[in-house]
Amino acid sequence: MLNSQVLSVAREVLDIEIQALQNLKAKLDSSFEKAVDLLLNCRGKVVATGMGKSGQVCKKIAATMASTGTPAFFLHASEAIHGDLGMLARDDALLAISYSGETSELLEVVSLAKRQGIPVVSISGNQQSSLAKLSDVSLVLSIDKEACPLNLAPTASTTATLALGDALAVCLLKQRGFEESDFAKLHPGGSLGRRLLLRVKDLMHCGDKIPFVFDYTPVAEALMEMTTKRLGCTGVINTQQELIGIITDGDLRRRLGAGEEFLKKRAQDVMTKFPKIIHQEKLASEALHLMEQSKITGLFVHEERYPKKPIGFLHMHDLLQAKIV
Repeated sequence: MLNSQVLSVAREVLDIEIQALQNLKAKLDSSFEKAVDLLLNCRGKVVATGMGKSGQVCKKIAATMASTGTPAFFLHASEAIHGDLGMLARDDALLAISYSGETSELLEVVSLAKRQGIPVVSISGNQQSSLAKLSDVSLVLSIDKEACPLNLAPTASTTATLALGDALAVCLLKQRGFEESDFAKLHPGGSLGRRLLLRVKDLMHCGDKIPFVFDYTPVAEALMEMTTKRLGCTGVINTQQELIGIITDGDLRRRLGAGEEFLKKRAQDVMTKFPKIIHQEKLASEALHLMEQSKITGLFVHEERYPKKPIGFLHMHDLLQAKIV
């Protein structure tokens, strides 16, 4: 194949797989709803089983379900009939996948599961296959051809199977009322976990580290507060310790031309009113979004009882250090 043909072939592969997904979408019916109900009402785990490429797809489907509130794991069909069948319990549900629907090891696992009264949902490419006939609910793919030019290597069929598995997982997620907080509990590690678990109160500066001055404070003293706290700004509070404004580095730079007279002004004369503020229980990722949306680099933090009194300050650098950005 010439280099000039590479993109053409790649696009053809994608077109074939897109068409497979379109066909699958058009032919979804009540069997899919029954499959969701069966898996939703399973009191144990969803056990996905298959061989070869179907087995690889099973691993991904089981992993997606497990991470979105549906307990699931992968059971290799060949290993199952050589001792691992003990992983399958009476309260479980079996998700069996074989495009041909005639994989002998898989059919043996399904037969053994049926003897134990374990319900079976299958995904295959043939409604008349042995697998489809053995199943309580049979989901059938409609694939005109594989993307492989020999029409042999599983390509469009595995893409469609994977997509159908995602559809099952997402429907189960919604049926269970699975929320972002639930997702966070299952993904505590890495950047995703940090974005979903870390809250503003975990990262904010508090106590003596909060930069603030009173409204009557001279600008010169406000500048010293900003220099000492090194957060690029200071809050301005009234005698009730309520936040009424903010002075930033930018505010000072824009007014430096006024000379010494400017430094003698009071904080309330140069502050920006109505500074952005965020609740301490908000996710750090929400604080990041607010900063980006408002084009600012810091937020004062409040608690529920006193929404006007700052209890902390969160800077963009804190989010960077925590790897939220």
